[in-house]
Amino acid sequence: MNGTPTLRDWIEGTLADALAPTSLNVIDESHLHAGHAGARPGGETHFRLDVVSAAFEGRSRVDRHRLVNGLLAQAFERGLHALAVKARTPAEAA
Repeated sequence: MNGTPTLRDWIEGTLADALAPTSLNVIDESHLHAGHAGARPGGETHFRLDVVSAAFEGRSRVDRHRLVNGLLAQAFERGLHALAVKARTPAEAA
């Protein structure tokens, strides 16, 4: 791989390191938003996450989203426009 990882790879690595998820799906949905606000050629502007981690235990849905958004703050600086998050505990995913 050359120098800078794709935004998708960076998101996946950042969440894997911080949350030790039992399941993590990072889906680039940018192609669904072509022509809309924030879209750009080459994609990597709109992502959907499905992450399962014990790190979410005891946290409200809002707190889970704040945690994920905080971890990914640099992604917004790199051009991320929209992020849909499904954050569950292992018990909720069973």
